[in-house]
Amino acid sequence: MLIIDGSMGEGGGQIVRTSVAMSAVTRAPVKITNMRANRPYPGLSAQHFSAIDSVARLCSAEVGGLSIGSREIEFKPGSIEHGKLNIDVGTAGSVTMVLQALMIPAMHVKGEIVINIRGGTDVRWSPPVDYLRFVTLPILKKFGYSGEIELLKRGFYPKGGGKINVKISGVGKLDKIDLNERGSIKGVFGISHAHASLKKAEVAKRQLKTARPMIFNEISKLITQKSGLNADMDFINIKQEYSDTLSYGSGITLWAEFENTVIGSDSLGDKGKRAEIVGHEAAENLIKEINSGACLDKHMADQIIPYIALSGGYAKVSEVTEHTRTNVEIVNKFGFNVKLEGNVIFGD
Repeated sequence: MLIIDGSMGEGGGQIVRTSVAMSAVTRAPVKITNMRANRPYPGLSAQHFSAIDSVARLCSAEVGGLSIGSREIEFKPGSIEHGKLNIDVGTAGSVTMVLQALMIPAMHVKGEIVINIRGGTDVRWSPPVDYLRFVTLPILKKFGYSGEIELLKRGFYPKGGGKINVKISGVGKLDKIDLNERGSIKGVFGISHAHASLKKAEVAKRQLKTARPMIFNEISKLITQKSGLNADMDFINIKQEYSDTLSYGSGITLWAEFENTVIGSDSLGDKGKRAEIVGHEAAENLIKEINSGACLDKHMADQIIPYIALSGGYAKVSEVTEHTRTNVEIVNKFGFNVKLEGNVIFGD
């Protein structure tokens, strides 16, 4: 049995999610110790519990030690099956973190799997659901991944209550990843959203109105020089959305589409945090990612590693974080050969 120290590297929940996902794919039993040892509240939280339990249900795994607060589990996978999963993370536990773990083994199902997840769709320390919908999935689809995410209801901290419906078809193996050149920019898109009661204060609109001119002013030269398109404001299409959610909240997700890739950024509202600050943060981060010249933003850099391990290829990323290094170390423990050279991730 493979033993993985959950305190290695950045020591967070990513180690747990990647480990059980790769275990399910490779059929290699794994024991994870010292889980989330470097966090203020060590051990499994609701979202980590749900991620492990969901992957276990997908591959009929035997799991020992699985409970909230647990710091050690044993995961013995069976065969990956198709079907339907209904998952309730509870309160505002991140639905996207659970889905990240499931997406890796789910592409190996025979047929199609339908996944319904309830919890937090837009919460701190996790990618918002719009990032997975408009950045992660479009990138993976370029290499053969087959999946759709439908947002049924948003869920903010602390009550959650968000709902997503996911359909993934088995493809077995992706085409070799090739993310070395991003090509010309095609446009910038986004969704600025808020609780319905915040419409009177124009929160979603103010987030949008702050972000849009910032992006235009910084990348207009890039648009004109690299793509030959007119640098007008119509090149930037950010929608606003208000919805009835169980908790107050707001946020904005932005993404720039290139010929060969998508680069994303996001920011969440918070009590006492002005809408203009939310919009400014997201736009500033997107501009930074675009100006890096890379094919993947720093968050997608983490997510692409298991797919490079399984399918081979390479990706030029804007930044190699501790999360990235840790994820490389984890997948390699399962017998893969993923490497980092500067800001390039590549695998056999």
